[in-house]
Amino acid sequence: HHWPPRRNEPAAAAMMLTKGLQKALSVAGRNKISLAVGAGVLGGSLIGSAKASDDAIPPPAYSWSHKGAFSSFDAASMRRGYEVYRQVCSTCHAMNFLCYRNLVGTTHTKEHAEMLAGSIEVKDGPNDEGEMFDRPGKLFDRFPAPYPNEEAARAANGGAYPPDLSMIVKARPHGEDYVFALLTGYKESPAGVQLRPGLHYNPYFSGGAISMEAPLKEFGQVEWQDGTPPTVTQMAKDVSTFLAWASEPETDDRKKAGVKWITALLAATALAGYWKRFKWMPIKTRKIEYRSY
Repeated sequence: HHWPPRRNEPAAAAMMLTKGLQKALSVAGRNKISLAVGAGVLGGSLIGSAKASDDAIPPPAYSWSHKGAFSSFDAASMRRGYEVYRQVCSTCHAMNFLCYRNLVGTTHTKEHAEMLAGSIEVKDGPNDEGEMFDRPGKLFDRFPAPYPNEEAARAANGGAYPPDLSMIVKARPHGEDYVFALLTGYKESPAGVQLRPGLHYNPYFSGGAISMEAPLKEFGQVEWQDGTPPTVTQMAKDVSTFLAWASEPETDDRKKAGVKWITALLAATALAGYWKRFKWMPIKTRKIEYRSY
């Protein structure tokens, strides 16, 4: 018996896939609007289903004055935000990666920063007799921590450990938007939600239950020297700005350096383009004729 030659199955499958794809593209070309609407609905449903599985509400996107490529941090807002941290947040949260010298020329003058550093006591030593001693703080000292270690912090906060705020804006999704929403988002727990004693309802926190009670509660909780009304939202906005700067103090310097580099590169590109055109213009515009004699 002479069996018919076997068909090349991979080649046949590839041919069928190509024909199907061509047909689908031709149909899509005739129905562009329907295809766009369908893709939008499908994408929206996928996004919605992904967010439905989250255990917290994503914070709104706020228009921060320092977010633009040519914008810088508001020094007055950062100075007020530091006061919010010093008078409210520092009772539980540390900022171990920030020193008083980081404030000089940014939020405070050198004299004011020295006064702030001198208001704390720092354990130093040993001295000539081998003993530790307390001294006034100096510019190179870090912000004081409220607890000597993690165990003491947990013991004082019902087992919860207050995180270090030096990098909190970089460590949390949505950055300063999350910090502001968290500080202003405390609400009464909805019906059917039971919280354990010591927990507070905040829809922007993972799981909705947070150990920290609302730190900003009332008007005038912090005193500012510039006369800005210390409302809850104003205090939250200013401390969010300060924490955003603290997480990357060199942001403004990087932006200035970027503007300088981009300007220099654009000027160099323009000069190179002119030089290239000047050098090659005689060659590119010449006329070559071939004559037979």
